[in-house]
Amino acid sequence: MLKNNKGQTLVEYVLIIALISVIIVSLVSYFGGYLKDSITKTSCSLVDQEYVSGNKPGEGTCQEKNT
Repeated sequence: MLKNNKGQTLVEYVLIIALISVIIVSLVSYFGGYLKDSITKTSCSLVDQEYVSGNKPGEGTCQEKNT
């Protein structure tokens, strides 16, 4: 008798993809503020403004440079 392993393989792939998705979502939620700050720093330098860090990660803003 031949076994059909196609269904089992599909379930294993779905479980692997689900595990990877959970890991990615948790990493983005944990490091999200730091990612937002790094993007804000880059955008501040592009528009010739000064980056001002906030109290918590992700709260940084751009302000006009004082000369």
